[in-house]
Amino acid sequence: MKDKNILIIGASSGIGHALARQLQEQGATLFTAGRTQPEGIQSTHMTWDVTQTPAAEAFGQLPDILHGLVYCPGTINLKPFHRLTPDDYRHDFEVNVMGAIGAIHASYATIKKSRSASIVLFSTVAAKLGMGMHSSVSVAKSAVEGLTKSLAAELAPFNVRVNAIAPSLTDTPLAGFLLADDNKREAGNKRHPLNRYGTPEDIASMAAYLLTDQASWITGQIIGIDGGMGSLK
Repeated sequence: MKDKNILIIGASSGIGHALARQLQEQGATLFTAGRTQPEGIQSTHMTWDVTQTPAAEAFGQLPDILHGLVYCPGTINLKPFHRLTPDDYRHDFEVNVMGAIGAIHASYATIKKSRSASIVLFSTVAAKLGMGMHSSVSVAKSAVEGLTKSLAAELAPFNVRVNAIAPSLTDTPLAGFLLADDNKREAGNKRHPLNRYGTPEDIASMAAYLLTDQASWITGQIIGIDGGMGSLK
């Protein structure tokens, strides 16, 4: 990753922070965007709240050429359908889909210039499996999957790859309420064929791989990093 310029949106915690640490160790030049500067990460940071400010206004410090973009922000809004309001769906769509679209729009020219860039987005295993209480996030992440495939087709002539990672339950601050005590953690383990829930490093390692030249023939894919949940019974 040496001499590669990588933009990570949402690098202050969870998967994004784990990815930033990995890429920093590999020698990448990091640019980060989000509400707070990620601790322990050497990056050019651009303050951006995905729900408040257009990305084009915030991304003023991007380099002339960008080799990778990773959009990490997400939501977990688990409620029965009758308790989810239209505003809940709009908020989840705004953060998961429109935020990604805004970030890619604002970076579009610098990404195309590289002629070898990689864009990594995030879906969820719940977009593949029918899971109760997940309708809002499933709607938003299913849209992310559609965006991934359409952009992959459109940008392939420029040798820009677009893929999405679909995790299952991962130990991040966003999912902390699902792993709040020993009983919940044990239940989380048992839900997965590999008998454990995920770590940020599990997911970040795949994102890091998709940014490398080793993944240069991978595009338009939704990659399940989910302990087998999405494929095994």
